[in-house]
Amino acid sequence: MVFAREGNEPVRPARPETESEKILNRIETSLPGICLLQPKVFADPRGFFLETYHREKFAALGITAAFVQDNHSRSTRGVLRGLHYQLRHPQAKLCRVIEGQVLDVAVDIRRGSPTFGKSASAVLSAQNHTQIFIPAGFAHGFVVLSETVQFLYKCSDFYDPSDEHGILWNDPALSIPWGVTDPILSDRDRKNLPLAQVPPELLPRFES
Repeated sequence: MVFAREGNEPVRPARPETESEKILNRIETSLPGICLLQPKVFADPRGFFLETYHREKFAALGITAAFVQDNHSRSTRGVLRGLHYQLRHPQAKLCRVIEGQVLDVAVDIRRGSPTFGKSASAVLSAQNHTQIFIPAGFAHGFVVLSETVQFLYKCSDFYDPSDEHGILWNDPALSIPWGVTDPILSDRDRKNLPLAQVPPELLPRFES
């Protein structure tokens, strides 16, 4: 192995980070593959700084998705967006909030998956700086818990309007604890079908 040099002395590789030195922690959820990411926040009287994405550091935590598109939405209290997915152009997503608070939800809709129909959720807020990583093959949605929210997410494939699909947000079989009974929905989301009524060919397939 060749090391860079400083003067006449070789530069040795840095020692591995200790747990207290890590600037990004991965927290598993109830669904394999879906995880929360909590960055270390460097704060002082001027404000704060944090890394929201670093390809090599994410890869070291097992997240190797190549992101190609960033999206940014603003919504008001009670708005529910979801549950959305693309089939021909499935998107892994890395989601975070920079203003307000949401309950973020992912549902495993992969045919043949041992966790088919199960969901995982987390509160994302501007205060906790938590991000959620959702692999391709899951349906995704969120509901706004604050007066307003600004929601940012990275995608591993481009958005294709002709490839839009969705699952009914309040499908009784999914038992998602949204915490709302009458959210503000788009016409499209209001017309989504329960998971059991979606034709199998319109669902992603589990790859073991």
